[in-house]
Amino acid sequence: MAAGLGLAVAASHAAPDPVGLLKVRLGGDSAETRIVLDLAKSANVKIVSDGAADRRIVIHMPGVQAAEELQGPGRGLVKAWMVDEVQGGARLQMDLAADAKVKRRFLLPPADGVEHYRYVVDVAAAPGASLTKASQAGPVDGALRTKFLPARKSALPLKKVVVVDAGHGGKDVGAVGSKGYEKDINLAAAQALKDKLEKTGRYKVVMTRNSDVYIPLETRVRIAQRANADLFISLHSDSGPDTSLKGASVYTLSDKASRRSTKFVSKDDWFMKASLTGDQGVRDILFDLTQRATRNRSAVFAQTLLSHIEDEAPLLRRSHRDAGLVVLLAPDVPAVLLEMGFVNNPEDEARLRDPRSRARLMDSVADAIDDHFGHDMKVAAR
Repeated sequence: MAAGLGLAVAASHAAPDPVGLLKVRLGGDSAETRIVLDLAKSANVKIVSDGAADRRIVIHMPGVQAAEELQGPGRGLVKAWMVDEVQGGARLQMDLAADAKVKRRFLLPPADGVEHYRYVVDVAAAPGASLTKASQAGPVDGALRTKFLPARKSALPLKKVVVVDAGHGGKDVGAVGSKGYEKDINLAAAQALKDKLEKTGRYKVVMTRNSDVYIPLETRVRIAQRANADLFISLHSDSGPDTSLKGASVYTLSDKASRRSTKFVSKDDWFMKASLTGDQGVRDILFDLTQRATRNRSAVFAQTLLSHIEDEAPLLRRSHRDAGLVVLLAPDVPAVLLEMGFVNNPEDEARLRDPRSRARLMDSVADAIDDHFGHDMKVAAR
């Protein structure tokens, strides 16, 4: 095979249109991990670095474009991965968690009900001593390495993934104010927060809905899990029996509701699956540790959030509350639900419907997110 580990999986002539990179999938364990690139069409794929020299695999795909920003935590031998644009194509970089290298790679054409191409890369752990010297690397083209590898190796700059959930929607209108429905206020606030976060360049923002549609509560949780979210924030507007009630509050998951989180264990999460099988005592300990860590991170963020929004919105006397709300149930995603105010209170509704007031509130929420991810986690004190 020619130097550079190039594998031509396309016709000899260049495709006139970009090839879509649909998805990156990982499977396997610490002995061997498989990476699958879902491609809309065939493409030219080159292994720039096979991982043996510096624990980073780099794959260059000329003429390929990702449909969206792709990144995520790893699995098995892969610690983290990301896709970026480089030299007229896409580049997949993967940091390895241990000494390993590319073992095999091959193309699967559309077949057996799958309508797209799949480029498969298998990574295997290195036997014996660690392969750390450049001289031990595989036959990688020097020109490719110079052109497509970073000048200095540092941790992949993965963006934090924030899922913004606009409460209610579609047939579920939420609370009713004198000037309209809660669902519309929630969506406007969610879109403002998304814009604010994306402008920083530090976040990948996933919306559970971006229009007036109904999304089931459990689906919203699944969206956060599929996105490998670092934080889930659900935006709501409250309603009370007394129209004099006003103020914002933040909910996190209650201890009593924690066991309901087992229904949201990912089928692909080996650690969480281990928590729910085998010895009852071990199962409970593993699951409780995961759940407790998630609840702690949620509570820490709730406190940070309240400290940032208090200048833009009045707070209820007991502003940090807990409940068994479905959108808070993901056992592996820190989550809060922000009640931004009461839509049946004239002052709160006017504030929430005013674009400038709403923008200032969402600026404060974004600042809280910056603060949260900018500091080391600390134990929450309730």
